[in-house]
Amino acid sequence: MDKPLTADIRPDRRPLSLKEYRATGGYRGLEKALKNLTPDQVIAEVKASNLRGRGGAGFPAGLKWSFMPRGEDAPQPRYLVCNADEMEPGTFKDRLLMEGNPHQLIEGMAVTAYALGAKIAFIFLRAEYSTAARNIEKALHEAYDSGYLGSNVLGSEFGLELYLHTSAGRYICGEETALINSLEGKRANPRAKPPFPQVSGLFGQPTVVNNCETLCNISHIIDKGADWFKGLGRGEDSGTKIFGATGNVKRTGLWELPMGTPIREIFEDCAGGMEEGYQMRGFLPGGASTDFLLPEHLDLAFDYDVIGKAGSRMGTGSLIILDNKTCPVAMVKNLTHFFAQESCGWCTPCRDGLPWAEQLLDKIEQGKGTMEDLETLAWQCTFMGPGNTFCALAPGAAEPIQSALRYFREDFERHIHEGQCPWH
Repeated sequence: MDKPLTADIRPDRRPLSLKEYRATGGYRGLEKALKNLTPDQVIAEVKASNLRGRGGAGFPAGLKWSFMPRGEDAPQPRYLVCNADEMEPGTFKDRLLMEGNPHQLIEGMAVTAYALGAKIAFIFLRAEYSTAARNIEKALHEAYDSGYLGSNVLGSEFGLELYLHTSAGRYICGEETALINSLEGKRANPRAKPPFPQVSGLFGQPTVVNNCETLCNISHIIDKGADWFKGLGRGEDSGTKIFGATGNVKRTGLWELPMGTPIREIFEDCAGGMEEGYQMRGFLPGGASTDFLLPEHLDLAFDYDVIGKAGSRMGTGSLIILDNKTCPVAMVKNLTHFFAQESCGWCTPCRDGLPWAEQLLDKIEQGKGTMEDLETLAWQCTFMGPGNTFCALAPGAAEPIQSALRYFREDFERHIHEGQCPWH
């Protein structure tokens, strides 16, 4: 099976029932883990698979799990949280998984909780995902009624209570410590680290937060083995990835492909290339909070390290295409507006820097900007960069700005010299 995450998802996204999910081999990974493997062996298998987090950062999942204190004297209770607050512009991969096959997520979380020794878990779901919420609720009832959740799962000593929590709705909740604060009923501000959540997270207890797509891989790894998972990738990174494309392409959508697939295959073969009359000028490779890349980068392998060396980030693996009929200044201003309004206001560079950057971009877009404004924008990107903020919101928001100034500077300068937007 070369598309383990999406092979059984119907085109109309009607969710699989428990009976249908089991017919595809569902819950086989959980049965294997509980009957044949210790929690440490499950962690070792996930480590060996080289599964990297699919939420954007790409941190190895098994390594992250290993940071949680273990042993008889380890703190209890401990928690597992699924980050399903998918609010990155241009990204909708987790929505597909939760709407089309919610039992896959539930099984992945059950196996992960067993490995971590967590007896309580939460799915932290984006508020707008009402269809996913309904499908997950139904799947949870089926799983409880059939003994896959609750006390003594499948007759074992392991028990898990799994709750669906609908988010109050803010982009910042995608940051794991802000998510934890929100789950506790507090304002969704990021926490200073250390301590990291694996040591002191939800309610001060050891907590692992993983992305939805990451967790959906777990049962397949346990069922078929780490070597099988590594064999799915085409490069250094293991497994498959759900890639997406939006913009003026012939086919917007999502496709599960091997890690390391060249970007050109996704753009041309899957998305069909540009619509008639449009040409690609650049693209954001991993959602809105990544640096622009150019058509010359299309033959790069789509994996974490290769995209990083090219000056951007793989992020969520969702291409946002910039075409030759779209103003790059207006596009970046629109993205900056989103990030500015979604700032939690906890630190100065984000709270004040992003609205300031939006004001300058608006000024330039209206043809009222100056060359000094371009220098100020470049300086702001440094001011909002890594190490200057509590979390990655502002650094991510600065990436489209700094890369647009690098690759499309003449477009900014035309706005200034001509006193108007050339695309109007």
